[in-house]
This record gives sequence, C-alpha cells and structure tokens, in this order.
Amino acid sequence: GFAMLFLAILAPFAALIIQMAISRSREYAADRGGALLTSNPLGLASALEKLQQASTVRHMNANTATAHMFIVNPLSGRSFLAIFSTHPPIEERIKRLRAMA
Repeated sequence: GFAMLFLAILAPFAALIIQMAISRSREYAADRGGALLTSNPLGLASALEKLQQASTVRHMNANTATAHMFIVNPLSGRSFLAIFSTHPPIEERIKRLRAMA
C-alpha cells in the first residue's frame, strides 16, 4: 500500500545520502593517511588552504557530475544540498589536519 510506495520513493534518496556520506568520510581518511604517511599534517593543511584559495580566484569548469573528481569542492555554494556533496567542507579538513599536529 501507501507505506511500500513511500519507501520505494524514499529509498533511492536515502541510498544517495549514505553514498555521499561515505565519500566524505573517505576524504577524511585520505587526509589522515596522507598526514601519517608524510608525518606533516600542517603541510597538508597548508596545501589544502592554497587549493582553496586558488579555487576561489580561478573559475573551475565543473558541474555536479564532475565535482567528485576535484581535490577541493568546485561547487562552493553552501546550502541544504551539502548533504549531497562528495566533499566535506575544506575548513573542517584543515581543522582536522591541524589537530593531528
């Protein structure tokens, strides 16, 4: 009945949100792994800051289909659609790397 129809409609959205959350957690894990491998979390934080600055100065030709291929989220608008982002906020990534130092 109605409950099955409701679940059939919501299930794909729930799966998408879970997939994006996993992608964001992998970004954090990659940052942590890179910091441990190089023994330089502050250097990685600095590199992310430079990438962020460059992305605000230079226009990136990206859309939602290609955004996941960028190191820094090229779609910088903050909105309720952030739960669909494959990238965690760069400020949070930098904060976590600095906390490792």
